[in-house]
Order: sequence, then C-alpha cells, then structure tokens
Amino acid sequence: MTNTVNEIQLSYKPNRDFTENYKITSSRDAFLLLERVFNPDTICLREEFVIIYLNRANRVLGYYKAFTGGLASVVCDTKLILAVALKSMASGIILAHNHPSGSLEPSEQDKSLTRRVKAACQNLDVELLDHLILGADGGYFSFSDESLI
Repeated sequence: MTNTVNEIQLSYKPNRDFTENYKITSSRDAFLLLERVFNPDTICLREEFVIIYLNRANRVLGYYKAFTGGLASVVCDTKLILAVALKSMASGIILAHNHPSGSLEPSEQDKSLTRRVKAACQNLDVELLDHLILGADGGYFSFSDESLI
C-alpha cells in the first residue's frame, strides 16, 4: 500500500500596471478604490465584505470579494481573510463592507470582527490598516480615522 500526500501549490501573478500605480495613503484612497469594487446595483440590497491586500509600500496587490450576506449582516471567516493575505504575500490589509441601511455607524459585531482580525494579523506579521464601512450615498466610515484600530 502506498501512502500519498496531496501537493499544495501556490501561485500569484500580479497585474504590474495596476499595483505599481495604485498606492493607498489614506482612508479616502481606499474608499475611492472600493467605490469601483462594490456593485452600485446591489450596495443597498445586501451586505458584502471585501478585503484589499497591500505590499509593504502600501501598493495594492489586489482585492478579494470574500463574503456576501443578506440585508442586515454578513458572516466573515478570519481564516479565509488571512489565507489570501498569506498566499499573496501581503504586508497589510484593509477590510471593507457596506451597510445597505445607509447607516455608517459600526455595530458591535463590526467592532468585534475588527478586533479578532487585528489579533490574528499580529500573529502573522500582517498589519490591519483600516476597516471601512461604505454607505449607498457615497459616504464611508473609517475605523482608523476614528482611532478604533
């Protein structure tokens, strides 16, 4: 009898034109990118959770539309968030989700998730730079700007 072990292969091919030109230096920069990522036709319909992955110079490696929820919530998996960070060799991440209600105020669940992801990031040498909440009206809330990270 032969024992076999599954081989795990990792690959990542960045779009150099994009990553060399898009650097995030503020919550506003992140918001402007996220405005292009979130679907304007569904931003009032359901919550979605997106993560931006950055290199050490805060240049965007890419984004991942990780989770889709319902009208009032979305379930997020910290392992998946960090698995993509490790696969892409990201040094920093920015979390983002929308509130279909239009309210930009973070819920207790939003704050708890941010704390959990931050703690997990610290163990893997990945920096949680911000967590943005987007509203349908073009506004946003930044955990970093409000000193909640």
